[in-house]
Amino acid sequence: MAAVRISSRSGLPSLLVYMGIGILLGQDGIGHIRFDSAAFTQVFGYAALVVILAEGGLGTKWKQIRPVLPSAAVLATLGVAVSVGVTAAGAHYLVGLSWRQALIIGAVVSSTDAAAVFSVLRRVPLPARVTGTLEAESGFNDAPVVILVVAFSAAGPVERWYLLIGEIALELAIGAAIGLAVGLLGSWGIKRVALPASGLYPIAVMAIAVTAYAAGALAHGSGFLAVYLASMMLGNAKLPHWPAIRSFAEGLGWIAQIGMFILLGLLVTPHDLADDVLPAVVIGLVLTMVARPLSVLFSLLPFRVPWREQTLMSWAGLRGAVPIILATIPMVNGVDASGRIFNIVFVLVVVYTLVQGPTLPWLARRLRIGEQQPASDLGIESAPLERLRGHLLSVAIPEGSRMHGVEVNELRLPAGSAVTLVVRDGKSFVPLPSTVLRRGDELLVVATDPVREAAERRLRAVGRGGKLAGWLHTDADGAEGT
Repeated sequence: MAAVRISSRSGLPSLLVYMGIGILLGQDGIGHIRFDSAAFTQVFGYAALVVILAEGGLGTKWKQIRPVLPSAAVLATLGVAVSVGVTAAGAHYLVGLSWRQALIIGAVVSSTDAAAVFSVLRRVPLPARVTGTLEAESGFNDAPVVILVVAFSAAGPVERWYLLIGEIALELAIGAAIGLAVGLLGSWGIKRVALPASGLYPIAVMAIAVTAYAAGALAHGSGFLAVYLASMMLGNAKLPHWPAIRSFAEGLGWIAQIGMFILLGLLVTPHDLADDVLPAVVIGLVLTMVARPLSVLFSLLPFRVPWREQTLMSWAGLRGAVPIILATIPMVNGVDASGRIFNIVFVLVVVYTLVQGPTLPWLARRLRIGEQQPASDLGIESAPLERLRGHLLSVAIPEGSRMHGVEVNELRLPAGSAVTLVVRDGKSFVPLPSTVLRRGDELLVVATDPVREAAERRLRAVGRGGKLAGWLHTDADGAEGT
């Protein structure tokens, strides 16, 4: 918990703190724990990544990433190909690695890390297009990168590139179809089956997300893409007890990160890293200053993204635990010099995460890319009343909400819904139509089944736009017309 606090206050992605703990516990540290199982690290890392992608998908707003899905998809496919080729060429010609080793490293470090991207970007007020593109890319690009790393680490050369491209396309299609199907069926079931305890809803959501990964993997598709898409659909389905679901997923995500990063710190042997520091720095320079900008440039060229946003996206291609986990694949497969590949990737990730993570907000300010913080959104939790065919909405009015100063009758809730109770300063009372709402209030709103979603939309619209939300055509996402 202290490490969580340190990482959040310092602006560093949490992996550095947790890896440091793992190194201290390892054979060169104070713990003297000997751990060298790359196979176990790979399995545990995959499991942790499933949880991290599920947490990230649950927190991804569909309306934010829908406009940028094409650009994110191209960045996660064509961008990965450009990054692999340029980085591999640098590793071969500048560092002297064999082409096979260079291609493995190029593929491994071409994946942006979902945990690092989610943890850093959500603290920086960037335009929705930038944040949505980067988050969607980090959720999508794990799948093609895993396929490439496995192919390059297999015995024998990969000569028929069109077969590899076809395999990637097929696995992505299967994973996407399964993820969307599981997410749709799962959200439909959770909204229509009243579970006996609110604590079961978070468990059910995470179970559905893991099921999506399992179904995708068993069908020889991309399980990572399946779990991300299924979680994104669940996160945008207005599920009952949503705040509890979100908090539970965040807690599991932290546990997965802590365990994964500490295990990676245990696996590395610090006294073996000295000879690989310079090659890692050189390859990292090629990746950061050449490969990533070129991949962003070529991928986003058809979408006419301003150069300032392209510059920020180039710098925000954060690496984290995912490349280090992928670096265990050649170790498990017995590739020559796989230990050196792992050490280079480890040093590269640590050094460039230390440089890129804290400087991202500074670069956004220098490029004058940013947004003022919007009006705070309402916290709305829905509890199904199955026998009454209705819902009880718990609404919290936060600091910055424009619902402050609005009278109850000015909410103009749809027929079939009403504010039944207000809790203020620890005391509850039944409001009058003329009762003025204040920040910090908690409202209990009863809504029948047919109007529940309309009532939520109206509440969020007033929270964003105030009492004139309807006149200004302000929707639940804060968009205003004239």
